[in-house]
Amino acid sequence: MILVSACLLGINCKYNGDNNKNEKVEEYLKGKQFIVVCPEQLGGLSTPRNPSEIIRLDGKAVIEGKTSVISNKRLDVTKKFKQGAMETLKIAKLYGCKKAILKEGSPSCGSSCIYDGTFIGKKVPGEGVTTALLRQNGIEVVSEKDII
Repeated sequence: MILVSACLLGINCKYNGDNNKNEKVEEYLKGKQFIVVCPEQLGGLSTPRNPSEIIRLDGKAVIEGKTSVISNKRLDVTKKFKQGAMETLKIAKLYGCKKAILKEGSPSCGSSCIYDGTFIGKKVPGEGVTTALLRQNGIEVVSEKDII
């Protein structure tokens, strides 16, 4: 079973109410069993919502309590991101997921890069909160860019 970011399959759960539909991901999933999640919605955030970024570090540091996730309105949404990661992990375990395809760049789902916390559109190496938690629990996480 594969865990997949809902936005990649055309579900309007992105922060701005849109999606990140990806035909390569849809094609890859044909004939495979998968389950769709949006960690940010699972954490209790609305759609649409204010964009959020991890401050200075990455998702692993958020889980360890070393940094926060802040919205562009300067609201601390760390608890919601951590809750979303935990709920996503519960689903992954419930369905025996060994792999996840998550949205690159997201503060929840980024697998190799995230935004730097300055809200100027700069990406830096790092992983999102959900990706970090899934990896800590032995689940392989890749992005839509890794699907060929």
